[in-house]
This record gives sequence, C-alpha cells and structure tokens, in this order.
Amino acid sequence: MPPLPTKRENRLVGTSLKMYFDLPSTLRYVESVAALSQTASAANVDLFVIPDFVSLLSSKDRLQNTDVWLGAQDTYSEDKGAYTGEVSPLTLSQAGVKVVEIGHAERRRLFGETDEDVAKKAAAIVRNGMIPLICIGEKSKSDIASQAVGLAVSECKPQIEAALSQLPDDAEVILAYEPVWAIGASEPAGADHVVAVTQNLRALCAGRKGRTRILYGGSAGPGTFQRLKEGVDGCFLGRFAHDVGNLEKVIKEMSE
Repeated sequence: MPPLPTKRENRLVGTSLKMYFDLPSTLRYVESVAALSQTASAANVDLFVIPDFVSLLSSKDRLQNTDVWLGAQDTYSEDKGAYTGEVSPLTLSQAGVKVVEIGHAERRRLFGETDEDVAKKAAAIVRNGMIPLICIGEKSKSDIASQAVGLAVSECKPQIEAALSQLPDDAEVILAYEPVWAIGASEPAGADHVVAVTQNLRALCAGRKGRTRILYGGSAGPGTFQRLKEGVDGCFLGRFAHDVGNLEKVIKEMSE
C-alpha cells in the first residue's frame, strides 16, 4: 500500500479591524466572522479576528462555541503597574484573547516603537499563555528584483531576531510579513518577491522547536494566497476583509 498522505499544517487567516469600526458595527462584524467558524474548521484553517480593546469582552461572548480565535491589537510589556493608558497582557489573557498583534508598521511609525519594544511585548504575550503575531516588513523598495529580496530580508532579519531572542524556543509564534510600502496600496506585493522573502525568513526560524507560521499582509485579499502559498501559511487581511464575503473566499481558497 502507498503511504498515507500526511496532514498538512493548518493554514491561518485573520483580520485586524484597527480603528475603522464603531462598537455596534464591530460586534456585527464579529458575529459574521463567528458564522464562518465551521467553514474554516472544515478547511483546516485557523481563523482569527482582532477588534479594538473596548469590544473584546463583547466579542468573546459572540465567539463562544466557535473555533475562531480572539485577538488584541497591542499590549504592554508589563503585567501590572503604574502605566496609565496601557493594556496588560495578563488582563488580555483573562479576557479570552489568544493572539496579540504587535509591531505593526503604524505602531512603529506613529508611536516610535522599536524592535526592542516589540521583543519585550512578545515575551509578555508568551509569558501569559498567548501567541504573539509579530508584524515585520521592510520600508525600502527596489525596482530591481534581485536587490529587492536581499533588501527586504536584511531589514526583516533584525526584527525577527530581536523578538525571538526574548522567547522560549518552544513558544508558538506568528510572523506577519507586511512590506511597509504595500500597506494600503491598490495591489499586494508581487508574488515572486513575497515567496522569495518569506522562504528566506522561514529559514531563519528553521531550528526552532515551537510552531512558527508566516502570514502575508499588505493589501491582501481574495486570490492572494494561491499566488503565495509556496512561501506563506496564510494571510493577514486588512480592509478587503471588511466585506466578510471576501474573508470567506480566502478561507475557501486556502482549502484547495
């Protein structure tokens, strides 16, 4: 008898709502995502949604009895203390959060977050039993393909190394590769570029004991994953996922 095929690693897809939605529309959206849980599970796809902080507990209620992961858009690096306005990773864990997005290009640009800041947050997330979703990506862009890949890897490598240096080797990690120049663009980065970069980034993590999955973000939508699947494990969707129908299309593409 021929050997049975091995079950592939679950693919992964999700979206962060940033600050686009108000409270009622956020909860309606989360309910729509919850309705996709069975579709995602049948496709061996892990599905997550990341609302704003105010919506977390109400979102948790709407995701009960589903396999959808609840995410948070950021955290602080300390569990407790005099840090007015910050959000504790301990509290997020107690609120039912499973994955925490950190290091997004907007956080780095608008709030001056450094690789060291992101690394400390990653450690706090893992310490509290959650999964860090670490956004990485290059600012620079070259029109020469061979140079573009090397440039991207050289800018992303220290971002990854800084974060992993603070984590147990067996910690689960998600890396979201988002070229800064592709965020908000009309089209995602070119497939050849993304596949080449993410294959290089995966090699950096090859010796880890913990599960490390790589997503692509940056104007990702329906059709993106099939072009990138040789390099990534899924997609981190932005505005194209505001239409839940697009999110459903991506899940179905990942099942193929």
